[in-house]
Amino acid sequence: EVQLVESGGGLVQAGGSLRLSCAASGFTFDAYAIGWFRQAPGKEREGVSSVSVNDDSTYYADSVKGRFIISRDKSKNIVYLQMNSLKPEDTADYYCATALTNWAFRRADFDSWGQGTQVTVSS
Repeated sequence: EVQLVESGGGLVQAGGSLRLSCAASGFTFDAYAIGWFRQAPGKEREGVSSVSVNDDSTYYADSVKGRFIISRDKSKNIVYLQMNSLKPEDTADYYCATALTNWAFRRADFDSWGQGTQVTVSS
């Protein structure tokens, strides 16, 4: 059974940083693309970043380019999202998800999801 557990969320002031973690179990971690998504209150879930199976391709939404970095530690089955220069508009619940494909960034391509971790950025 695929299990994804996000952690690392919290309250931070604008300009600050957080590192989110997604701990994966129950599947062959190396065979899946991993993505981070977020959902703000009253808004649709949107893609933030993703990384390919071989870690050679990454995707970033325009709104986070240059501020967020996705990385994967295959020895620990963890995917990280380093978030720097946070803005109030980054406030949302953040979710990680898996896609059984080399690389994906569309929400429809991801089929297993974690429960999310909340990020609040104060101004």
